[in-house]
Amino acid sequence: MWLVVSGNAAWASSAIDLKGQWRFRTDAADKGVADRWFAGKLPETIKLPGSMAENGKGSDITLQTKWTGSIYDSSWYFNPRMAKYRQPGNLKFPFWLTPVKEYVGAAWYQKDVTIPANWANQHIELFLERPHTETRVWIDDAEIGMQNSLVAPHVFDLTGKLPPGKHTLTIRIDNRIKDINVGKDSHSLTDHTQGNWNGIVGRMELQAMPPVRVDDVQVYPDLMQKLARVKVTINSLTPNAAGTLRIAASAFNTAKKHVVPPVLQSFTLNGTSAILDIVYPMGDGLLTWDEFDPALYQLQVSVRSGQQEHRRAVQFGMREVGIQGTRFTVNGRPVYLRGTVENCDFPLTGYAAMDVPAWERIFRIARQYGLNHMRFHSYCPPEAAFIAADKVGFYLQPEGPSWCNHGTSLGDGKPVDKYLYDETDRMARSYGNYASYCLLAYGNEPAGRNQAKWLGAFCTYWMAKDPRRKYTGASVGMSWPLVPENEFMVKSGPRNLPYDKLPESTGDYRSKLEGFTVPYLTHEMGQWCATPNFKEIKKYTGVYRARNMELFQEDLTDRGMGDQGDQFLMASGKLQVLCYKQEIEWSLRTPGGAGFQLLSLNDYSGQGTALVGLLDAFWDEKGYVNAKAFRKFCSETVPLARLPKFVYRSDETMEAAVELAHFGRSPLTNARLIWTLTGPAGKVVARGAFAPQSFSIGTNQPVGTVSVPLAAIQQATKLTLEVSMPGTAVANSWEVWVYPATLPALAEDDIYVTTTLDEKAETVLKNGGKVFLQAAGKIEKGKEVVQHFLPVFWNTSWFKMRPPHTLGFVVNPAHPAFGQFPTDPHSNLQWWEIVHKAQVMNLEDFPASFRPIVQPIDTWFLNRRLGMILETKVGAGKLMLCSADLLSDPDHRIVARQLFRSLRAYMQTAAFAPETSVDLTTIRALFNSPSRDTFKAFTADSPDELKKSRM
Repeated sequence: MWLVVSGNAAWASSAIDLKGQWRFRTDAADKGVADRWFAGKLPETIKLPGSMAENGKGSDITLQTKWTGSIYDSSWYFNPRMAKYRQPGNLKFPFWLTPVKEYVGAAWYQKDVTIPANWANQHIELFLERPHTETRVWIDDAEIGMQNSLVAPHVFDLTGKLPPGKHTLTIRIDNRIKDINVGKDSHSLTDHTQGNWNGIVGRMELQAMPPVRVDDVQVYPDLMQKLARVKVTINSLTPNAAGTLRIAASAFNTAKKHVVPPVLQSFTLNGTSAILDIVYPMGDGLLTWDEFDPALYQLQVSVRSGQQEHRRAVQFGMREVGIQGTRFTVNGRPVYLRGTVENCDFPLTGYAAMDVPAWERIFRIARQYGLNHMRFHSYCPPEAAFIAADKVGFYLQPEGPSWCNHGTSLGDGKPVDKYLYDETDRMARSYGNYASYCLLAYGNEPAGRNQAKWLGAFCTYWMAKDPRRKYTGASVGMSWPLVPENEFMVKSGPRNLPYDKLPESTGDYRSKLEGFTVPYLTHEMGQWCATPNFKEIKKYTGVYRARNMELFQEDLTDRGMGDQGDQFLMASGKLQVLCYKQEIEWSLRTPGGAGFQLLSLNDYSGQGTALVGLLDAFWDEKGYVNAKAFRKFCSETVPLARLPKFVYRSDETMEAAVELAHFGRSPLTNARLIWTLTGPAGKVVARGAFAPQSFSIGTNQPVGTVSVPLAAIQQATKLTLEVSMPGTAVANSWEVWVYPATLPALAEDDIYVTTTLDEKAETVLKNGGKVFLQAAGKIEKGKEVVQHFLPVFWNTSWFKMRPPHTLGFVVNPAHPAFGQFPTDPHSNLQWWEIVHKAQVMNLEDFPASFRPIVQPIDTWFLNRRLGMILETKVGAGKLMLCSADLLSDPDHRIVARQLFRSLRAYMQTAAFAPETSVDLTTIRALFNSPSRDTFKAFTADSPDELKKSRM
């Protein structure tokens, strides 16, 4: 009899597939064990694999639903404006997606099975892939045991418990957090992400194997010696069994074929189990696995004992993860990890995808966006993810299933301490052969007085046990203690943009890496938000509904801006992309940096709804950036330009030191790079070429200098500097703005320019005149709204309205007010001088249809109608009102000077004819009345990043 196992999972050709209809019953009162439900027939039915939610089982959502997850902003429960969303039939929670059904507790699953006669005297196992979470199993009325794993299949030994004939299999699944508490915000179970579902969602089988069988195979590549060390665990139902072991490997996914000669070895067990260490020469023709050439082998391992044979096949790649200084290597070549965090957002099913094609799609999209690495935040994906990553060539960092914080702690003697060792042991056994499994952390941001000691011991344990990957204690922010035993760091130091000063592209994060001698991966970089994509709502057709986004959309409409949803998305999205570009380039310019992990390439549906993704939760584009554009600054080869600033006077020379970050398949020889500087409509202002040269693998490799005098540019102009490598897709670009060094005087006019709504201003307006009122620093209605150039970080709800509160602004470039001030429909780097920390005006008293000329976009939790520059009729007069400073220091603040000139020139023309009238009382209220609607979180607790100490 042949038993064939596919991948690293334990499934046999002699198997009974358990998928299909099962009997079912919920056990909210937890009385099923005492009442011996396993001995009777359960009354309902359910389809497995699947979750209760997928089967429409569980409770409806109410205000009393007890969630698995922290809520740091509970204002929704108390805010009168949210009252309509707290009504039965119209519940719309802003914290996360709303499940159609919810259930936390014990549930019972039952199925009758018939065991064939030829299974007599065989080893029999029950294989359950991805149950959630604790399983207890009965055969007929005999309990077999209990297992609790969030990372690996639950496998029960049923040998001797299933004689041929008919039997009843009963499984009790309990998804409550009990003594083993991994943390209620852990992505392995929280409502912030996949949800705390109940069920079994992977393969479900009864498997029969011969008495002498291959129980486990682990492959340890050794590239220097051109061999693989194979550890084969053989188990037997009887002691002292003897037989022959055979191993044979062949490459299966490459154009170049490689068949490795087999190796045979006799064995005699001393007892019922043994681990055989086999040295398996791979030969000179061995193929290696990496991101560029992901060659894979299938290793067939068989044992023959007597007349029976058992065979297991495992997939592996010949690859070695190493460290050279502060950089990772793969097979000896330096790599730069361009990563994203996968947060277990699967809004159709509520659990991680269980099929290879779904994961292959995700990895290929990430690859299209220039990434080569993925971290799994406080959870381990199923086997399908490793199989897909192996195929695509993607470096993975799964984690133990814990964010050991928020109600638990690490290193303080709690059951979770041992559980996380057990879980990561199970990960190594189940997924350790996959070439993509390169890095491991315990999980995310722990708490505990002894956390550093525990994490250090964890690293030491794994470094000694399994050299196939590199280890760090935890993925953490800056306030967490250092763990000296870490082989690499995942920490948040080298991130964020220092845009409290003039933007430039000369900076890097080298000061953040000082003192570290191991590779340092930037933790959760990015987190720049865009506004909700309301077109996405219709996609939620599975176990979740996007009630959070429905709430945000309805509230935006209630505030008079429902027609601007798409406009806000595009404008905020463009600013989001700009911030990601700037931050990624800062990282690529950093000497010795090991890489970054974005949080994340796709949106995160929980923690207050964190719209940080360039893609939506379904990994689809939102319309404001595509992969081709993103790869310009995030790829294996990226030109970089060190520009001291992005805004110039026409009497200056633009100079940029160009360098190359290159982490391709091999060094570049005689590479030729060129540069162009173009103006409006693509007109070439200047161009040049750098001398051909060779580039090694690494960063900070000088290319040359671009130097362009700007004297020929006599009007405000946006230019684009591009550096490219002809004949390749390598290209990157930067926008710069040039303003006249001197401005001719405007014609005399009758515009009253003032910084105060004084008596003269009111008189001019009453008499039909024109007033330019700069209100910078004097706004009362809206002063609680903090505007920076940068957009909201993560979101204002989770971070309790930590500033900034805005997400850029919308503006119409065709408006005649900008006739002498080139602008995009969104904020861009030249606006920094004007908008950074500039006041905004809360236009809550203005007519609902009123639209300012420059309209800051508020956080989607409050949707206040804001303005920064507006025009209106006031009585018989016309008012231009600006809450940003355009008047001070005009010799140095040339952008503000240019904008003021453009606005004033517009006010001199007949085109200055505001359509809307606002009474003077409403204008006065901006200066003397506070906003009526302000934020209050109602909760005292804060997320980790707002707490002072993690010790």
